[in-house]
Amino acid sequence: MSLPVHQVKAELFRTLGHPVRIRVLDLLQDGPRPVRDLLALIEVEASSLSQQLAVLRRAGLVASTRKGSMVIYSLSTPDVADLLGAARRILGAVLSDRDGLLEQLRTGPPS
Repeated sequence: MSLPVHQVKAELFRTLGHPVRIRVLDLLQDGPRPVRDLLALIEVEASSLSQQLAVLRRAGLVASTRKGSMVIYSLSTPDVADLLGAARRILGAVLSDRDGLLEQLRTGPPS
């Protein structure tokens, strides 16, 4: 029996609910990267990064290939980058709306 779409979507968003995972996906938007490069750019322990990469791989958001002893990660589909871009636009709109409200509260007449 398959899961309802809304449940699968919720699981996807839970997967995205970790800052290291988001950082990895952000970095992979520029193209595939070996784990050593990700480690240099994300200040976490190697075991923690490995765990987060495994979560992303199981969710199907990243793919890995091996070249000799080097493991290289990439986004599994350009849609992942599109999703991250949509999140950035949503946050920009939400935060700018908050700034506008805050400014109105500061400068507007008392209510």
